[in-house]
Amino acid sequence: MIEVKCLEKAPVIWLTGLPGSGKSTLAKNVAKKLKEMGYKVEVLDGDWVRKTINPDAGYTKEERARHLRRVAWIARLLARNGVITLCSFVSPYREVRRQIREIVEEEVPFYEIYVKCPVEECIKRDPKGLYKKALRGEIKHFTGISDPYEPPENPDLVIDTVNESVEESTEKLLRFVLDKISKLSEE
Repeated sequence: MIEVKCLEKAPVIWLTGLPGSGKSTLAKNVAKKLKEMGYKVEVLDGDWVRKTINPDAGYTKEERARHLRRVAWIARLLARNGVITLCSFVSPYREVRRQIREIVEEEVPFYEIYVKCPVEECIKRDPKGLYKKALRGEIKHFTGISDPYEPPENPDLVIDTVNESVEESTEKLLRFVLDKISKLSEE
């Protein structure tokens, strides 16, 4: 039986990057390792949130902003109750990510993680076939094709999924999260 480690408050770890860059894989891998260590963890993933909590969310800039602000409030609620919250969302606009940070940081630490991967590599990976559809014009407002992605200017951590293996990226993010948890415990 794993002893549960109770945190007074926990960080929100926000992974941003192009579709197919590896955000969800990283979030799930790190969550699994943290749970094995006894931490309470939740992954808020774009696909899951759109399917369950926010099924009416669209993809225009305004609709994405509204959707992501809602997610920020959920992440904040979880983290203020000691649940490490890993958020995996394209979140393509800097201004919206700034708003998310403001919402979360009123109560808990927020860390922006840039999952860096060039669009050419994401197109090659295309795990859901979405880039093919977007390139054929079948999907409107597709980040990286018909809509922009604004990379973070000062992310708290950069994970390069082209030059790092999945294992290396997972360990890098895990070390980062453990360091932030350690610092929170010292406060």
